Amino acid sequence: MISFDKLPLLTFSVLVLILLAESHRKILVDDNEKELERLLNHVNKPAIKSFQTEHGDILDCIDINKQLAFDHPMLKTHSVQSRPTSTSKWAINNNSSNNGAFVPFGQDGIRCPLGTVVVKRITHEDVIQAHPLKSMGSKYSRYVSSKSNNVDLTGYHFAVGEFKYDNYGGKANLSIWEPVVSPTQISSASMLVARGTYEHFQSIRAGWIVYQWLNKNHSRLFTYWTADGFIKTGCFNTLCPGFVQVSTKIPLGYLLKQVSTYGGKQYEIEIRIFQDSKTGDWWLVVFDENVGYWPKSLFTEVGLVHGASMISYGGEVYSPVKEKSPNMGSGHFPIEGYLKAAYVNGIEVADEIDGKLSKPPISTVNPLSSTPNCYKVETKSDINVPYDAIFYGGPGGCSF
Repeated sequence: MISFDKLPLLTFSVLVLILLAESHRKILVDDNEKELERLLNHVNKPAIKSFQTEHGDILDCIDINKQLAFDHPMLKTHSVQSRPTSTSKWAINNNSSNNGAFVPFGQDGIRCPLGTVVVKRITHEDVIQAHPLKSMGSKYSRYVSSKSNNVDLTGYHFAVGEFKYDNYGGKANLSIWEPVVSPTQISSASMLVARGTYEHFQSIRAGWIVYQWLNKNHSRLFTYWTADGFIKTGCFNTLCPGFVQVSTKIPLGYLLKQVSTYGGKQYEIEIRIFQDSKTGDWWLVVFDENVGYWPKSLFTEVGLVHGASMISYGGEVYSPVKEKSPNMGSGHFPIEGYLKAAYVNGIEVADEIDGKLSKPPISTVNPLSSTPNCYKVETKSDINVPYDAIFYGGPGGCSF
């Protein structure tokens, strides 16, 4: 069995060796394909039932007590929480958006048996492309931890609204778009909760992402977490132990079939990330479905154990410096407003551990763009939007 400590090293080694093999000797490809198969056999737990979607995804129904999360050394004796332990206000649907239609979840004909959860099977491409995704997250964590001029943001761009007050999670509706990206580019939108700096930086984010290697230019549900500023811990979706899946309907990596169109119908995904008042676990709720949670034991006293100190909402892109950066959101600037620019609305924050929700004044959300000539962000009340919103995005075209 591959130990948890060796898993990141093995993943990186497989990545490096495969890339070298592709450009040099085929014999190495054969050897390292075997290593990659070993890794995939480890992270993909035995399926009790499997389904293949029309888009080629394989969804596995696995024993809820035998999922990858429990390979984490801090979760060896963890007991699964099937739902939040307390009836908090955040656990009750309170849709505060009248702008866009929510994306319907659930795949026809896909029903996992009792005692199992649904998980998207990890592929060769998932593993190989995990390193660029981690690099993207690492650059963002260093930025939010410091305003130092020495921060390296090469190739990374963001346009977000930041709420920098103590909290226990929040809720937001993200308009869904499907920007075109090259095989080496990423475009995404998310909500992030965080606390700490540098190696003590701890964060959880969830939203949608377009990354050609993983989803053939389709928008998908994604998560990313870290407990040490991305030094050793954390990963995209379920590529490493940590996140405990409880849903039988929505896997991480879920394909979002309906997306917004410029000047046309807008589609949204409702994301809620909240800390359970009794267990301290951090729950992910997508619309009305409890998808799963990150156990409190993954984090530390100086991090997310006692709530967060910041929530951010908005868009992020990544592109190698040799390429011009891709569209963010709709590819249009916020000034164009509703139906044309990407937005985040229905923002609510849990400012008490018992889950009491409040709608922060939009003036408390600070708009921040790394490259305002390519991407912009505004907080405003659009006359066509009945609630305050964060509008963000742009056409890109940056090459630094």
